[in-house]
Amino acid sequence: MHKTEDVVARALAVVAASKALRERQDRQRREVYGRIELAIMKKPNLPKGTQLPLNLQ
Repeated sequence: MHKTEDVVARALAVVAASKALRERQDRQRREVYGRIELAIMKKPNLPKGTQLPLNLQ
């Protein structure tokens, strides 16, 4: 029975590692797509010829 317990323990370890990897990938995916959403947001419409202030301080 000791071998069976080892097999079960290894299987549970593989499942836990797989779950941790999947959660980490989901977190990274949410971060990347969150940044993409921010980049896609509509930029302000500036009329042509508008001079923007350049504050170099």
